[in-house]
Amino acid sequence: MIKKFLFLFISLNVVFAQNSGKNYLTGSLKSDSHFIYQNIDNKPEKFNSDIFNHKRKIPILAGSYSFLLPGIGQIYNEDYLLAGVFIGVEAAAVALTIIYDKKGDDQTEIFESYANQHWSSVRYAKWTLNHLEKLNPDIYNNQERVNYYNQNLIVNNKVNWDVLNELENEVSRSPGGQYYSHRLAPYGDQQYYEMIGKYTQFNVGWDEFGDENTDFTFGVDPVIPQFKYYSKQRGKANDYYNGAKWAVITIVTNHFISALEAAWGASRYNKKIQMNVSVQKETIGYYTDYYPRLNIKMNF
Repeated sequence: MIKKFLFLFISLNVVFAQNSGKNYLTGSLKSDSHFIYQNIDNKPEKFNSDIFNHKRKIPILAGSYSFLLPGIGQIYNEDYLLAGVFIGVEAAAVALTIIYDKKGDDQTEIFESYANQHWSSVRYAKWTLNHLEKLNPDIYNNQERVNYYNQNLIVNNKVNWDVLNELENEVSRSPGGQYYSHRLAPYGDQQYYEMIGKYTQFNVGWDEFGDENTDFTFGVDPVIPQFKYYSKQRGKANDYYNGAKWAVITIVTNHFISALEAAWGASRYNKKIQMNVSVQKETIGYYTDYYPRLNIKMNF
Protein backbone atom coordinates (compact mmCIF):
# COMPACT_ATOMS: atom_id res chain seq x y z
CA MET A 1 0.00 0.00 0.00
CA ILE A 2 2.78 2.47 0.90
CA LYS A 3 4.68 1.65 -2.29
CA LYS A 4 1.58 2.25 -4.40
CA PHE A 5 0.94 5.60 -2.67
CA LEU A 6 4.54 6.78 -3.27
CA PHE A 7 4.47 5.67 -6.85
CA LEU A 8 1.16 7.42 -7.44
CA PHE A 9 2.69 10.62 -6.00
CA ILE A 10 5.67 10.33 -8.38
CA SER A 11 3.36 9.68 -11.30
CA LEU A 12 1.29 12.79 -10.64
CA ASN A 13 4.44 14.97 -10.61
CA VAL A 14 6.06 13.46 -13.71
CA VAL A 15 3.40 12.14 -16.05
CA PHE A 16 0.69 14.74 -15.59
CA ALA A 17 3.21 17.54 -16.22
CA GLN A 18 4.20 15.99 -19.57
CA ASN A 19 0.81 14.76 -20.75
CA SER A 20 -1.40 17.76 -19.98
CA GLY A 21 -3.28 15.98 -17.26
CA LYS A 22 -4.10 12.75 -19.19
CA ASN A 23 -4.13 9.78 -16.87
CA TYR A 24 -2.85 6.47 -18.30
CA LEU A 25 -2.11 4.79 -14.97
CA THR A 26 -3.38 1.28 -14.33
CA GLY A 27 -2.77 0.94 -10.61
CA SER A 28 -0.15 -1.76 -11.18
CA LEU A 29 3.22 -0.79 -9.77
CA LYS A 30 5.12 -2.64 -12.47
CA SER A 31 3.00 -1.46 -15.42
CA ASP A 32 2.88 2.13 -14.24
CA SER A 33 6.65 2.19 -13.67
CA HIS A 34 7.15 1.05 -17.27
CA PHE A 35 4.70 3.68 -18.53
CA ILE A 36 6.43 6.50 -16.63
CA TYR A 37 9.82 5.45 -17.94
CA GLN A 38 8.54 5.37 -21.54
CA ASN A 39 7.20 8.95 -21.18
CA ILE A 40 10.43 10.47 -19.87
CA ASP A 41 12.18 12.63 -22.46
CA ASN A 42 15.33 11.10 -23.95
CA LYS A 43 14.61 7.88 -22.05
CA PRO A 44 17.54 8.04 -19.59
CA GLU A 45 18.66 4.89 -17.84
CA LYS A 46 17.86 6.60 -14.58
CA PHE A 47 15.48 9.50 -13.96
CA ASN A 48 15.95 11.65 -10.82
CA SER A 49 13.87 14.52 -9.53
CA ASP A 50 14.41 16.49 -6.32
CA ILE A 51 10.80 17.32 -5.55
CA PHE A 52 11.86 19.98 -3.02
CA ASN A 53 14.14 21.96 -5.35
CA HIS A 54 11.42 24.46 -6.23
CA LYS A 55 10.91 25.18 -2.51
CA ARG A 56 14.50 26.00 -1.57
CA LYS A 57 14.85 29.33 0.20
CA ILE A 58 17.42 32.03 -0.55
CA PRO A 59 18.98 33.28 2.73
CA ILE A 60 19.97 36.71 1.36
CA LEU A 61 16.49 37.26 -0.02
CA ALA A 62 14.86 36.16 3.24
CA GLY A 63 17.13 38.47 5.24
CA SER A 64 16.42 41.41 2.92
CA TYR A 65 12.68 40.91 3.24
CA SER A 66 12.82 41.00 7.03
CA PHE A 67 15.26 43.92 7.12
CA LEU A 68 12.73 45.99 5.17
CA LEU A 69 9.77 44.74 7.19
CA PRO A 70 10.29 42.33 10.12
CA GLY A 71 8.36 39.09 9.74
CA ILE A 72 8.17 39.01 5.94
CA GLY A 73 11.31 36.91 5.66
CA GLN A 74 9.83 34.47 8.17
CA ILE A 75 6.67 34.23 6.05
CA TYR A 76 8.90 33.50 3.05
CA ASN A 77 10.52 30.74 5.12
CA GLU A 78 7.05 29.46 6.07
CA ASP A 79 7.79 30.06 9.75
CA TYR A 80 4.50 31.77 10.55
CA LEU A 81 4.83 31.72 14.33
CA LEU A 82 8.08 33.70 14.31
CA ALA A 83 6.63 35.97 11.63
CA GLY A 84 3.78 36.83 13.98
CA VAL A 85 6.23 37.58 16.79
CA PHE A 86 8.38 39.96 14.72
CA ILE A 87 5.38 41.68 13.15
CA GLY A 88 3.78 42.06 16.58
CA VAL A 89 6.94 43.60 18.07
CA GLU A 90 7.21 45.99 15.12
CA ALA A 91 3.60 47.10 15.39
CA ALA A 92 3.82 47.60 19.16
CA ALA A 93 7.10 49.54 18.93
CA VAL A 94 5.79 51.83 16.17
CA ALA A 95 2.62 52.47 18.15
CA LEU A 96 4.59 53.29 21.31
CA THR A 97 6.90 55.62 19.37
CA ILE A 98 3.95 57.60 18.05
CA ILE A 99 2.13 57.65 21.39
CA TYR A 100 5.11 58.68 23.54
CA ASP A 101 6.36 61.24 21.04
CA LYS A 102 2.90 62.82 20.97
CA LYS A 103 2.74 62.80 24.77
CA GLY A 104 6.17 64.43 24.88
CA ASP A 105 5.09 67.15 22.46
CA ASP A 106 1.92 67.82 24.45
CA GLN A 107 3.83 67.96 27.74
CA THR A 108 6.45 70.27 26.20
CA GLU A 109 3.70 72.65 25.15
CA ILE A 110 2.36 72.56 28.72
CA PHE A 111 5.63 73.38 30.51
CA GLU A 112 6.72 75.97 27.93
CA SER A 113 3.38 77.74 28.26
CA TYR A 114 3.76 77.67 32.05
CA ALA A 115 7.25 79.18 31.80
CA ASN A 116 6.08 81.92 29.45
CA GLN A 117 3.43 82.92 31.98
CA HIS A 118 5.45 82.69 35.18
CA TRP A 119 9.16 83.16 34.46
CA SER A 120 10.62 86.51 33.39
CA SER A 121 14.07 87.22 31.94
CA VAL A 122 13.53 90.88 32.86
CA ARG A 123 12.98 89.98 36.53
CA TYR A 124 16.06 87.75 36.49
CA ALA A 125 18.22 90.49 34.89
CA LYS A 126 16.97 93.20 37.28
CA TRP A 127 17.56 90.99 40.33
CA THR A 128 21.12 90.21 39.20
CA LEU A 129 21.91 93.87 38.60
CA ASN A 130 20.31 94.93 41.88
CA HIS A 131 22.40 92.46 43.93
CA LEU A 132 25.82 93.14 42.46
CA GLU A 133 27.14 94.21 45.86
CA LYS A 134 26.78 90.60 47.07
CA LEU A 135 27.33 88.79 43.80
CA ASN A 136 30.43 90.69 42.63
CA PRO A 137 31.62 93.68 44.69
CA ASP A 138 34.21 94.60 42.04
CA ILE A 139 31.49 95.41 39.52
CA TYR A 140 29.38 97.12 42.17
CA ASN A 141 32.27 99.44 43.05
CA ASN A 142 33.00 100.22 39.38
CA GLN A 143 30.57 102.99 38.56
CA GLU A 144 31.41 102.91 34.87
CA ARG A 145 30.41 99.23 34.63
CA VAL A 146 27.29 99.81 36.70
CA ASN A 147 26.23 102.65 34.41
CA TYR A 148 26.90 100.51 31.37
CA TYR A 149 24.62 97.76 32.63
CA ASN A 150 21.95 100.18 33.78
CA GLN A 151 21.81 101.70 30.30
CA ASN A 152 22.10 98.60 28.14
CA LEU A 153 20.86 95.56 30.04
CA ILE A 154 17.14 96.31 29.71
CA VAL A 155 15.83 98.50 26.91
CA ASN A 156 12.09 99.14 26.45
CA ASN A 157 11.40 96.45 29.04
CA LYS A 158 13.26 93.86 26.95
CA VAL A 159 16.50 92.13 27.87
CA ASN A 160 19.55 92.60 25.67
CA TRP A 161 20.76 89.01 25.61
CA ASP A 162 24.38 89.79 24.75
CA VAL A 163 24.67 92.23 27.63
CA LEU A 164 22.94 89.78 29.99
CA ASN A 165 25.40 87.02 29.10
CA GLU A 166 28.26 89.48 29.58
CA LEU A 167 26.93 90.32 33.07
CA GLU A 168 26.57 86.63 33.92
CA ASN A 169 30.20 86.06 32.91
CA GLU A 170 31.44 88.84 35.16
CA VAL A 171 29.29 87.76 38.11
CA SER A 172 30.52 84.16 37.87
CA ARG A 173 34.15 85.24 38.36
CA SER A 174 33.47 86.36 41.95
CA PRO A 175 33.12 83.97 44.93
CA GLY A 176 29.69 85.43 45.70
CA GLY A 177 28.40 84.67 42.19
CA GLN A 178 30.04 81.35 41.40
CA TYR A 179 26.66 79.66 41.25
CA TYR A 180 26.02 81.63 38.04
CA SER A 181 27.28 78.56 36.21
CA HIS A 182 25.40 79.06 32.94
CA ARG A 183 24.60 81.76 30.41
CA LEU A 184 20.90 82.05 29.69
CA ALA A 185 20.10 80.79 26.19
CA PRO A 186 17.99 83.02 23.91
CA TYR A 187 14.28 83.14 24.58
CA GLY A 188 12.37 80.28 22.96
CA ASP A 189 15.44 78.08 22.60
CA GLN A 190 15.20 74.52 23.93
CA GLN A 191 18.09 75.25 26.31
CA TYR A 192 16.26 78.34 27.58
CA TYR A 193 13.36 76.23 28.84
CA GLU A 194 15.69 73.63 30.28
CA MET A 195 17.93 76.07 32.20
CA ILE A 196 15.24 78.02 34.01
CA GLY A 197 13.99 74.88 35.75
CA LYS A 198 17.34 73.19 36.27
CA TYR A 199 19.86 75.68 37.67
CA THR A 200 19.39 77.56 40.95
CA GLN A 201 20.65 80.87 39.54
CA PHE A 202 17.35 81.17 37.62
CA ASN A 203 15.18 80.68 40.71
CA VAL A 204 14.88 84.47 41.06
CA GLY A 205 13.04 84.79 37.72
CA TRP A 206 9.83 83.06 38.87
CA ASP A 207 6.95 85.34 39.76
CA GLU A 208 6.32 83.65 43.12
CA PHE A 209 9.88 84.53 44.14
CA GLY A 210 9.12 88.22 44.45
CA ASP A 211 10.79 91.17 42.73
CA GLU A 212 14.35 92.44 42.21
CA ASN A 213 14.54 93.50 45.88
CA THR A 214 13.75 90.04 47.33
CA ASP A 215 16.77 88.54 49.06
CA PHE A 216 18.16 85.13 48.14
CA THR A 217 21.30 83.42 49.43
CA PHE A 218 22.55 80.51 47.37
CA GLY A 219 23.03 77.32 49.37
CA VAL A 220 21.02 78.67 52.31
CA ASP A 221 17.59 79.65 51.01
CA PRO A 222 15.63 76.88 49.27
CA VAL A 223 14.26 77.30 45.78
CA ILE A 224 10.59 78.18 45.58
CA PRO A 225 7.91 75.51 44.97
CA GLN A 226 7.21 77.00 41.55
CA PHE A 227 10.77 76.17 40.44
CA LYS A 228 10.33 72.56 41.62
CA TYR A 229 6.92 72.20 39.97
CA TYR A 230 8.25 73.40 36.65
CA SER A 231 11.22 71.03 36.89
CA LYS A 232 8.87 68.08 37.37
CA GLN A 233 6.73 69.09 34.38
CA ARG A 234 9.79 69.38 32.16
CA GLY A 235 11.11 66.06 33.50
CA LYS A 236 7.81 64.41 32.63
CA ALA A 237 8.18 65.50 29.01
CA ASN A 238 11.71 64.10 28.95
CA ASP A 239 10.42 60.78 30.27
CA TYR A 240 7.93 60.59 27.40
CA TYR A 241 10.64 61.35 24.86
CA ASN A 242 12.89 58.74 26.43
CA GLY A 243 10.07 56.22 26.03
CA ALA A 244 9.79 57.14 22.35
CA LYS A 245 13.57 56.86 21.96
CA TRP A 246 13.65 53.33 23.38
CA ALA A 247 10.71 52.37 21.15
CA VAL A 248 12.72 53.55 18.12
CA ILE A 249 15.72 51.55 19.33
CA THR A 250 13.41 48.52 19.59
CA ILE A 251 12.26 49.06 15.99
CA VAL A 252 15.82 49.19 14.66
CA THR A 253 16.86 46.18 16.73
CA ASN A 254 13.80 44.24 15.58
CA HIS A 255 14.76 44.85 11.93
CA PHE A 256 18.29 43.54 12.44
CA ILE A 257 17.30 40.51 14.53
CA SER A 258 14.48 39.60 12.16
CA ALA A 259 16.82 39.87 9.15
CA LEU A 260 19.49 37.69 10.76
CA GLU A 261 16.94 35.12 11.90
CA ALA A 262 15.31 35.02 8.44
CA ALA A 263 18.64 34.40 6.70
CA TRP A 264 19.53 31.71 9.22
CA GLY A 265 16.01 30.29 9.01
CA ALA A 266 16.26 29.97 5.21
CA SER A 267 19.51 28.01 5.55
CA ARG A 268 17.93 25.90 8.27
CA TYR A 269 14.91 25.24 6.07
CA ASN A 270 17.06 24.08 3.16
CA LYS A 271 19.05 21.68 5.35
CA LYS A 272 16.11 20.29 7.25
CA ILE A 273 14.84 17.85 4.64
CA GLN A 274 16.06 16.57 1.30
CA MET A 275 13.83 14.19 -0.68
CA ASN A 276 14.75 12.56 -3.98
CA VAL A 277 12.62 10.24 -6.12
CA SER A 278 13.76 8.21 -9.08
CA VAL A 279 12.43 5.80 -11.70
CA GLN A 280 15.10 3.25 -12.55
CA LYS A 281 15.34 0.61 -15.30
CA GLU A 282 17.01 -2.71 -14.56
CA THR A 283 17.61 -5.46 -17.13
CA ILE A 284 18.50 -9.02 -16.11
CA GLY A 285 19.02 -11.19 -19.17
CA TYR A 286 15.88 -10.94 -21.31
CA TYR A 287 13.85 -9.56 -18.43
CA THR A 288 13.48 -5.78 -17.90
CA ASP A 289 11.90 -4.26 -14.84
CA TYR A 290 11.08 -0.66 -13.83
CA TYR A 291 10.75 0.47 -10.26
CA PRO A 292 10.50 3.74 -8.30
CA ARG A 293 12.92 4.74 -5.54
CA LEU A 294 12.39 7.30 -2.78
CA ASN A 295 15.30 8.72 -0.75
CA ILE A 296 14.70 10.99 2.28
CA LYS A 297 17.39 12.76 4.28
CA MET A 298 16.48 14.53 7.52
CA ASN A 299 18.72 16.95 9.44
CA PHE A 300 18.05 18.01 13.03
